[in-house]
Amino acid sequence: MVQEKQNEQLLEFIKDTYGSAEGLVDHLHLAIEMLFYLEADTIDKREIKAEVSALKGIIGVLQAQKV
Repeated sequence: MVQEKQNEQLLEFIKDTYGSAEGLVDHLHLAIEMLFYLEADTIDKREIKAEVSALKGIIGVLQAQKV
């Protein structure tokens, strides 16, 4: 269950990194789409790293306040 502090941290992370929840949603949709087409030389490594960073950022915030 997400605690109040985790929620605040997540919202701050989203705003600082993606500008809005919609910006993060766009990145997450792209990450999912990339997984369907991930083959050698089809997607730039920088794009994949950006999507992994988005997922790791969310995971980091949610894991930081384990109860």
